[in-house]
Amino acid sequence: MRIAITGANGLLGGAAVGLAAAAGHDVLGIGRGPCRLPPGGLGWADADLADGRSVESALLAFRAEAVLHAGAMTDVDGCEREPEAAWRANVGGTEQVARACRALGARLVAVSTDYVFDGTRGGYGEDDLPNPRGAYARTKRCGEEAALVIAPDAAVARVAVVYSGRRGAKPTFATQVVEKLSRGEAVKAFSDQVVSPTLAESAAEMTLELLLEHGYRGVLHTAGATALDRVDFARRVAARFGLSGEIVPVKTADVKLLAPRPLRSGLDVSRAAALLRSRPLPIDVALDRFHAQWAARG
Repeated sequence: MRIAITGANGLLGGAAVGLAAAAGHDVLGIGRGPCRLPPGGLGWADADLADGRSVESALLAFRAEAVLHAGAMTDVDGCEREPEAAWRANVGGTEQVARACRALGARLVAVSTDYVFDGTRGGYGEDDLPNPRGAYARTKRCGEEAALVIAPDAAVARVAVVYSGRRGAKPTFATQVVEKLSRGEAVKAFSDQVVSPTLAESAAEMTLELLLEHGYRGVLHTAGATALDRVDFARRVAARFGLSGEIVPVKTADVKLLAPRPLRSGLDVSRAAALLRSRPLPIDVALDRFHAQWAARG
């Protein structure tokens, strides 16, 4: 099958490219600039979600049969500084992808975020009403609707706090915990942010299965199975890597952040667990895989 994956230089997109190519699919990775993935097994299109047409053109030229739309402007504070750029990438870019899927009759799974919720209570299910705060959250929520309205065969997969230990993956909170504690530095972590950390490779497995094996339409939560605060997450990462050192709890309100963050945004993943063969991972299982990825870097 011809599968296109946007955001292919990113955490989830890069993991999905590797899985789809290994399964023998004809894969087109789409991202800004040159491909940063290991060579072999895929085509590449340098295209910008924010420019209005290049991603759509790449999808049409490739004649994609299925599209995993993992690309986005994800710098939360950057979106707050540049809301127009955030809109062009996260809403206009998704519109590009959805238009192409409609024209091609292609299946679409668009990746979204726990930030669409305001974080007042946590444990959010797919049927709970979003209430996004800030430019990033609002544009991602609008992007969800663009995908579902424009593409006839579409699903939205929400993830949260994505991380990976594979070689070449971009830095995340989880990798910073490992690196800082390994250097003897203290790690600051929010004690009042409850999240559902998501291993990129697990999310890639779930979203590809949703894309290729199911006709599910609408929203599905494909995050990690364990909701916990960031201090607990950091401590669990440290314990799995056998690292000691200081993890300093801080309150979100005590740190100068440009964009608002939802404080209790854990996602209920029971629907995905019932639907998918690739189930959401409990935190200890995910951290075992994360540790193995890190060790494989050599």
